[in-house]
Amino acid sequence: MKADKILVSTALFTGNAAAPINGFVAVKDDVIIGVGPRSEMESFIGPSTDVRDAGNRLVTAGFHDFHLHWFLGAMFEGFCQLTFGTTEDMTARMVAEYARDHPDEEWVLGFGWHHVRWPEQTTPTRHSLDRYLPHRPVVLLNEEAHSAWLNTAALHKLGIHRDTPAPPFGKIEKDSDGEPTGFLYETAVQYVTEAFTFEKKVKNRLMNGMLKKTASYGITSVADMLPLPGYTLGDPGFYREFEEKGELTTRIHFLDVLDGDLERGILFREKYQSDKLQFSGLKQFLDGVPLTYTGYLLQPYSDRPTEIGGTIYEPHVYQKWIEDADREGFRIRLHACGDAAVRLGLDVYEHARKVNGARDSRHTIEHIEVCDPQDFERFRKLGVIASIQPEHLTSGSMESHAYLDRLGMERARYTWPIGSLQKHDAAIAFGTDFPIVDLNPMLGLYRAVTRKHEDGSPQGGWNPHEKISLAHALIHYTKSPAYGNFREHDLGTIEVGKKADLAVLDRNPFEVDPEEILETKVWMTVMDGRIVYEK
Repeated sequence: MKADKILVSTALFTGNAAAPINGFVAVKDDVIIGVGPRSEMESFIGPSTDVRDAGNRLVTAGFHDFHLHWFLGAMFEGFCQLTFGTTEDMTARMVAEYARDHPDEEWVLGFGWHHVRWPEQTTPTRHSLDRYLPHRPVVLLNEEAHSAWLNTAALHKLGIHRDTPAPPFGKIEKDSDGEPTGFLYETAVQYVTEAFTFEKKVKNRLMNGMLKKTASYGITSVADMLPLPGYTLGDPGFYREFEEKGELTTRIHFLDVLDGDLERGILFREKYQSDKLQFSGLKQFLDGVPLTYTGYLLQPYSDRPTEIGGTIYEPHVYQKWIEDADREGFRIRLHACGDAAVRLGLDVYEHARKVNGARDSRHTIEHIEVCDPQDFERFRKLGVIASIQPEHLTSGSMESHAYLDRLGMERARYTWPIGSLQKHDAAIAFGTDFPIVDLNPMLGLYRAVTRKHEDGSPQGGWNPHEKISLAHALIHYTKSPAYGNFREHDLGTIEVGKKADLAVLDRNPFEVDPEEILETKVWMTVMDGRIVYEK
């Protein structure tokens, strides 16, 4: 059989070996038909075969981001970006400038601010926005998408007032007079979903922007973690429209919320099972994050000795939901940042296994920002996947990381324990949590290999015993997520019979200083045998 295209490289990383080989990958339609040393390439070359010599550029399976928020990310990219606002007033002025440039948008939407980066580190209020935008409603999601900052016009439009009840695990911040300050926290963010209702033209613009972005980063598959605390963004039906038009250049595996109602999940499972758009399971939050003292810990916070955080629902509620969902064959993914939340997640999975019997469920714990060493071995024993986003390491300066204050030195040794979990043979899959952090896979690779910030701190890396090799990091970003999404039969490695989803980097990171990983770009992206990005 002759190939449509052949990629040749001195650095072909198949995902099944610890180092690249000097070889080729041959593609026919959307499938890989040949892989091997250059000496075996000639038999695949026909008169119309397009042979691309990538030189010493690394060729790998397409990156598979195992944890992101697709449409939330599209909005972060498509509206006012506030990541670099250094004070509350500066950020409000950035919003006002955006509003002046976009007079036809009913809602002024912004994303990415975080008060912990501001000098005072105090939560913002409606008053700073009202100074610049007193009449147009403004809704600004913070960097973690767990908080929203509104002006007075938005509060009025959404009907949020002094008597509006806060939902469980949510907060509507009030001033001394009992009036909303404009700051909503955790599940209270559900009150702003009206602002995220877009016309088809806007949705198309946002979707096209995301597809271009993933292609430019060599990402050919993702897991879309649709539910967030209190609200859901993204629409599988809308994704399907792009699939039917042949424009879905990233495979989307999406999740629905775990809330005791399995009917929706059953319908999704029946309706969405194509090779480009698949229902992947159910997701729920166990806790928040240690940075804001909402991560659930086994022992109190070092800098707040009366606080251990907590769970959104009572443990028995999770146990019942997961027992029922597991019995119906659903895969579950649980957000768990604190060590007590990680343990609770493992406990409820173990309970479901005992009640329903062992099966290949591939249940998952998300984030694992801190984990008690006694639980490392349980991941392998229970067949639970550790879904980690290495870029979360940089949530603060690496020399004065906030988690040192929150957790103390002893417990901080077990933050983002990638190396320890790997040594205990846990299945590990990497993602980004985009748009909470950057989508670029190179950042996650660099973080996993060096455990450093861009400035090179701290010397030797954050918990250097948790470093892993570049080969393992690449596998956790390609082969492992494919397994995590039950796609190991057709995705994740460069093998004959698998889908022709490939990424070509602009250099071979195995041959450069690890610091150069940060500078590495994608040279070409192939999805389903078609070039969807070329530098």
